[in-house]
Amino acid sequence: MDMNRLPLEGITVLDLSQIYNGPYATFMLAQAGAEIIKVEPLGGEHLRKRGVVGGAALPFAMLNGNKRAVTLNLKSVKGRALLIAIAKRADILVENFAPGVMERLNLGYEFLRTLNPRLIYGQSSGYGRSGPNRDYPAMDLTVQAMSGVMSITGFPDRPPVKAGPALCDFFAGVHLYGAIVTALYEREKTGEGRLVEVAMQDAVYASLSSSLGLFAGSGGTAMQRTGNRHGGLAESPYNVYPTQDGYIAIICVGETHWKSLVTVMKREELLTDPRFADLKTRVAHMDTVDDIVSAFTKTFDKQPLFELLMAHHVPCAPVRELAEVVNDPHMHARGSLQYQDHPELGRIVVQQSPLRFEGTPMRELKPSAKLGQHNADIFGGWLGLSEAELSDLKKEGVI
Repeated sequence: MDMNRLPLEGITVLDLSQIYNGPYATFMLAQAGAEIIKVEPLGGEHLRKRGVVGGAALPFAMLNGNKRAVTLNLKSVKGRALLIAIAKRADILVENFAPGVMERLNLGYEFLRTLNPRLIYGQSSGYGRSGPNRDYPAMDLTVQAMSGVMSITGFPDRPPVKAGPALCDFFAGVHLYGAIVTALYEREKTGEGRLVEVAMQDAVYASLSSSLGLFAGSGGTAMQRTGNRHGGLAESPYNVYPTQDGYIAIICVGETHWKSLVTVMKREELLTDPRFADLKTRVAHMDTVDDIVSAFTKTFDKQPLFELLMAHHVPCAPVRELAEVVNDPHMHARGSLQYQDHPELGRIVVQQSPLRFEGTPMRELKPSAKLGQHNADIFGGWLGLSEAELSDLKKEGVI
């Protein structure tokens, strides 16, 4: 085996996806070695357009490195013909339009498979291709609301809030990558492609497991928003505690951690207090537990406290600001984060794929392309159109 070869080298992906969901799946495909042809409308996909707002161009750069960018007007006959020409030669097509959009353009899977039976068609949407909710608007915010994520996020005495990260988009993107690669494995055995789909709501449901446990155990009566406490109210201590210069997250899983924390706090008398004798009693008195731990943590700065607790094997972490995370020495040392000199954005920090392939160097991260940067390469060099034909397509508003 050539250990310098990435697993998906030689695979061509036609990427029609936009914003976060699909582009993250195709970014991971790219970093696994696939060749990505990103197809955008003439004005650019929605995430690229957000660049007019200060700083909003960074997410596009983060998710679209190592992709070749072309433009196509899919509402034109010639634009659809060019897409079909690429699809005939591609291994994978990825899109996250609303269900039915590609069919209305006469570019749906049932049609494309007649032209390329080996094509793997990856599709993601908010609620899936079937079911009564399939046509509901599906942005990360709306799916967080519909899926229950928002109802369990925040504090019990305050309104629900959205989770900070775009969980539904990125959960779906990870699952879409998995579905595509699974179909690719199947194609190696059968020689045939298939359609795979991921609904954002489906992808996020399992992550509600702790809160669903609380819901089931209480017969549906317990308040679902638990703040920074365990979602199932089944661990204590489990919270974010104040320090002199910020906050620290502490969790004790099992008696060993609790005994270690008590030792660090020099509160050995707690070990014989029946209120804290085991997990069940600590959970029953978690307000008191949190008060005791908070009284201890607020006498420290977060970093020295972190080091002290780690020395005693108490699971914890300082609550870091984004500036600390972006410059995390650990992630930079691993190559998980890299500085990049972007031709449009200057020096930025971008992430690598979380997937590592032992013995094979990570693929170099090339900057995201300008809109339509590779039209000539793909439509000319790859599909064989002449300069005159490319010029005509541009004049006609096809590219």
